Amino acid sequence: MPQATILGLSGCSSSGKTTLSRLLRSIFPHTFILHEDDFYKPEESLPFRNGLRDWDCASSIDMDGMRAALKYIHEYGALPHWLESKEDQNSVGPSGVDEAVVERLQTEVRQWAIQGAGRMVLGEEKPLAVLDGFLLFGESVKGVRTSIDIKILLRASYAKAKERRESRSGYVTLEGFWEDPPGYVDMVVWPNYMEEHGFLFEGGNVEGTVDEKVIDQLGLKVCPGQGDWGMEKVLEWAVETVKVELEGRVGSDQA
Repeated sequence: MPQATILGLSGCSSSGKTTLSRLLRSIFPHTFILHEDDFYKPEESLPFRNGLRDWDCASSIDMDGMRAALKYIHEYGALPHWLESKEDQNSVGPSGVDEAVVERLQTEVRQWAIQGAGRMVLGEEKPLAVLDGFLLFGESVKGVRTSIDIKILLRASYAKAKERRESRSGYVTLEGFWEDPPGYVDMVVWPNYMEEHGFLFEGGNVEGTVDEKVIDQLGLKVCPGQGDWGMEKVLEWAVETVKVELEGRVGSDQA
């Protein structure tokens, strides 16, 4: 029976998760994406924070549905037949990575995937599922976190996250289209991110140094650069990290 390895790719809003997910899908063969955003509850049932609808908290996500999808992917190596992606309709703009770099990485990874350890952990019967989501590793989502095989966290400073988020036109939703109201980043997005991810950092400072003890306990790989790297450098790091983590699964019970 086919079985997938699930790669969780998380970080604060506008940290580059979806862009990186799509790049990894184009580089690693036998790879597909599952978006956490496809599990939003109906807009009218979302909670409020500071008087605004809160799309950026655990309560806004159908966690039971997402866990069921992850279980299906682990067992059958494919997206559930009942899942229809809305997130793939959202544009992420140019990746910022030179096409020549993408092509080089595609060639390198495809060579790796047909020989040695790569051949043993990635293929038609052992696909890679990239789970792209803003909240995958927090304490409030342990049930999801324990379903993820490889965990990568991207970082972004408050200033960059705010600038990128506020430059977006909006998001496709179940009901149609959502645009952030004024002040949404300061009143909802960033406070939620700090509350859910503070435990990963020394002193709870999400723009500071990661807590290596906590990171190691969770098996979490945090992208270096503290959010200052360009996407090309992030991609190079992520490709190598995913290869190493996949190779570490040789001999696991899914091999």
